[in-house]
Amino acid sequence: MNVHFFLLSHPLQAERLSWIEESLKFFFVQLAPETLVHQKAAGTPSFTFFLTGDALYSLQDPETLQIWNIILSFPPVRIVCDRQDLDLRGIGIGPLRMKFPDQVVDTNTPGPDGRPSFWKDLALAARQTKSPLPGTAGWFQTESPYMHRSAENAICFLSAALDERLSAELYAYLDGVHAGHHGQHPPEDTNIGEGLASLSDRAAKARLGFVALGCSHSAAARGYSTWNDGQGQVISTCTVRAFRIREIGQMIERFLSPHVILSPDAGVIRLMNPNAASYDRAERASKAPPLTILVTQSPYSTGTAFGAISFAAASAHKGILTRVIFIENGVYALTGSHHAREGHSAYTIQEIINTVAGSENLHFFAFTPSLQKRGVQKDKSLNAVLDIGYPGLGKIFFYPPGNVDAGHQRILVF
Repeated sequence: MNVHFFLLSHPLQAERLSWIEESLKFFFVQLAPETLVHQKAAGTPSFTFFLTGDALYSLQDPETLQIWNIILSFPPVRIVCDRQDLDLRGIGIGPLRMKFPDQVVDTNTPGPDGRPSFWKDLALAARQTKSPLPGTAGWFQTESPYMHRSAENAICFLSAALDERLSAELYAYLDGVHAGHHGQHPPEDTNIGEGLASLSDRAAKARLGFVALGCSHSAAARGYSTWNDGQGQVISTCTVRAFRIREIGQMIERFLSPHVILSPDAGVIRLMNPNAASYDRAERASKAPPLTILVTQSPYSTGTAFGAISFAAASAHKGILTRVIFIENGVYALTGSHHAREGHSAYTIQEIINTVAGSENLHFFAFTPSLQKRGVQKDKSLNAVLDIGYPGLGKIFFYPPGNVDAGHQRILVF
């Protein structure tokens, strides 16, 4: 497994690349200053950014390209591009390749069919053990299929994981549960339901594990009929045979295991030195990889921010150290005093934050540069949400949290 790696597939704005840049500066200055010398030392920690989809446009946009040039000035940083998506979008990165020939990769490893496969490169990065030792790779899906490319990417990644002798797991949350609906008949796109069934069959033939779980709360909200068989199993006639609807706690139990879990925008950060200074601490000892959730979208227009907090609370309840960082447009959840209209039964997002704040292993943070950029302030009632700047963000990312014995940290972007 790469020491630290990130998958980026949604549009990359300058704001996001800027805090990524500052986090890397923090790492190299505070934790690996020897890498500031241009001769790469043996054993130097490396960062790999896997770019697919609309994230690739950031490599030609003048504003974001300028930031990538700064990021690539650190020799241990590497970019791996999805060659097929570069060609599909007509994106040329020749000048960047010429400037950083050893750090910008625009070719992919051949897959089983002999064609270049970006997803095989990603599956190789996700493998934590040397082949052919067993392992597992997971994918967290929150978007619906067909309107979003990420569901097809999930199938591609998990298929590549099976090719690498890794068991494959899908966790469907929010609109992601639609990936498991039966009777899908897209006229042109990859059939996601059939893709899940194919993964299940391939895993069984290879004697590997395959799990596809959908959150029962998300499914119920979207009209999936279910019933309990009396033995604790949730049954549904709305889903393909490879897909199971379960309570969110059963899904999060898979997050207690140490395997890599990715999503359309996600990170895996290796916890390098358990004896280093820690910035945060779990209330109880845990061996589960800590989870950092970045809330990047404003509340109310979509259910993403609410879903992020609900998932974080459920994760912390299972004993996983869970940090929630409100960043980019996510800081709008914290600004002003929110009031629901009279007679409306739903809670405001601030009420939910204050309700779950103080829960064991659940910590909230506000990224002050995002507040400052928007000219807003955090509401005074949100005392449990701690302010952090670039150093604090770097510490959450790279300092090993106290009372946690895990090999890596998971980062999921909502």
